[in-house]
Amino acid sequence: MKQPRFVAGRAVAGTTAAVTLAAATCWCTPPALAQDYPARGIRVITPVSSGSGGDIVVRYYADKLAKLTGKPVIVDNKGGAQGIVGTEYASRAKPDGYTVLITPASSMLAAQPHFFRNLSFDPFRDFTPVVTLAWLPFCIAVDARSTVRSIEELVAHLRNRPNNGFYGMTNNTGMATSELLKHMTGLKTVQVPYKSSPQSLTGLITGQVDFMVADSTFASGHVRAGRIRVVAVTSAMRSSSLPDVPTMMESGFPDFELSAWWGVVVPAGTGKPIIDRLAGWFGQITELEETRKFLFNVATDVMPGTPESMEAKLKQEYERWGKLVALTKIQPQ
Repeated sequence: MKQPRFVAGRAVAGTTAAVTLAAATCWCTPPALAQDYPARGIRVITPVSSGSGGDIVVRYYADKLAKLTGKPVIVDNKGGAQGIVGTEYASRAKPDGYTVLITPASSMLAAQPHFFRNLSFDPFRDFTPVVTLAWLPFCIAVDARSTVRSIEELVAHLRNRPNNGFYGMTNNTGMATSELLKHMTGLKTVQVPYKSSPQSLTGLITGQVDFMVADSTFASGHVRAGRIRVVAVTSAMRSSSLPDVPTMMESGFPDFELSAWWGVVVPAGTGKPIIDRLAGWFGQITELEETRKFLFNVATDVMPGTPESMEAKLKQEYERWGKLVALTKIQPQ
């Protein structure tokens, strides 16, 4: 995928600029319709499975959005293929403001182009950013019954295992975290992919893998239940809900920083008045003290933003993921 260039506030790729801008002009929402927006219910697409940690976050925001707009907001979970199914579906929706994608944008939009050779969507050409919502670290976890209590001890344990043991992952951030750890330590630990975090957890508890990588929303509940022990988080700062867990950088791995972040996007061509309305509503939700408390309870922190700041963040993350994939020699599928 070519590095996108930004025109008129959004990305277009190479020679497709004229076509993309023309399409945006054709689809632009008439002012009269924008003033009446929303005249009916809004459909929120999310590429995560129902009942997952991410799904809890999406449904919270959808419920609050319904109260602000006075219209029904229906969540449609379209998980599968590491988020590709739901993201592709949203990219083909009519750009009228009635289909919104709430997604872990760091992985689904910034990282996916580097992990898959032939994506059916372009994160810059097919979507327009609305706003960032929240960020969260990923967690490196072991079975709570294990004697391993730190990254240093985990590395030592893996060195003594045949083939340096196994790790479980369910998405590209989990893979990148593990492969970066391998790169920095010289380990050859074998990847075991799972379809979902609960399956990865089962693999950890039954001894199929030596450690797993999961987002903090999923991991924190199982820490409290005594099933797993988190030995490090991947973010630059400690998680507010896991304050006693050190970061990878604190654990002796300089520049080891991988954070997931959630955002809202709409199909490219959606009118700016509608985008601004959505950004305003989601911004109001994020600013609520209730939201801060809710996100804290699911091991996530607020990440306020604007359409412009999200666009810049997405571009920055796209470039960073490209360098990370090259560094760890991850082969695109």
